Amino acid sequence: MARAREFLTSRRIALVGFSRNPKDFSRVLDAEFRRLGMDVVPVHPSSTEVEGRRCFPRVGDIAPPVEGALILVPAAQAQAVALDCLEAGVRRIWFHRGGGPGSSSPEALALCSTRGIEPVADLCPLMVISGAGWVHRLHGWVRRRKL
Repeated sequence: MARAREFLTSRRIALVGFSRNPKDFSRVLDAEFRRLGMDVVPVHPSSTEVEGRRCFPRVGDIAPPVEGALILVPAAQAQAVALDCLEAGVRRIWFHRGGGPGSSSPEALALCSTRGIEPVADLCPLMVISGAGWVHRLHGWVRRRKL
């Protein structure tokens, strides 16, 4: 939880796996982070713009750089995305984990570890964000009791 709260102090973050679909979960997270006052930079490999917002194909292409990256890609892509983040100097990394297997992989976590980074890898941001929906807050409360 401490790493998650630290991530939430970031002012500018990349949302890797930003969807063109306005009903996708990435859009829910985007709205919540922006509600908190964060500057959210969409990252999508084949989009240059979504609803008037510039998208970048990689975290390393973002200028000015971001402080953190929330990763919402399949685990099979996690190592490549983590490497991109690390090479871009990103020190705060969050691999999304919802009800499914999540966005991290053992290889991505090992890569972060070799670079001295301990990412968030076992939480959904809505479990930590103040003011998120009651279901998410309840899930976060249960999660904190287990930790």
